Amino acid sequence: MKKLAALGFFLFVPLLIGFLGSVFTTPAIPSWYASLNKPFFNPPSWLFAPVWTLLYLMMGYAAYLIFQSESKMKSRALKYFWLQLAANFFWSYIFFGLRNPLLAFLDIILLWILIYKTKLEFSKISKTAGSLLIPYLLWVSFAAILNLSIILLN
Repeated sequence: MKKLAALGFFLFVPLLIGFLGSVFTTPAIPSWYASLNKPFFNPPSWLFAPVWTLLYLMMGYAAYLIFQSESKMKSRALKYFWLQLAANFFWSYIFFGLRNPLLAFLDIILLWILIYKTKLEFSKISKTAGSLLIPYLLWVSFAAILNLSIILLN
């Protein structure tokens, strides 16, 4: 029962962060975001929610694997996990809530570094957990390019 509760916790928290970020994102999409000049490779808005949901579940499961491990390094690895999750939330707040793509770009660079560090730390403990973060790192890499393109086009 404890393992199931831990799994539920680690799957729920990233989804909660995503939901909280959507509080700032959703109202801005049809108004402010729609008015921005975007690059030709900007995905359709409907794609973001399913991609982020899958990524949040993958990162949550990866964190659960680390939490369940007996490694003495798990505390350090999970510290990076929580830090990247906070930076993830703040990106939505800064970009959509504050409508500040430049500051959001600085945040997404920090986020990328924290995800990369989390992946490295997770990989030392569990190759599976580290691998589960690769799609997240790739998506945030793409999001950083998109964020920078929006800055340059506006």
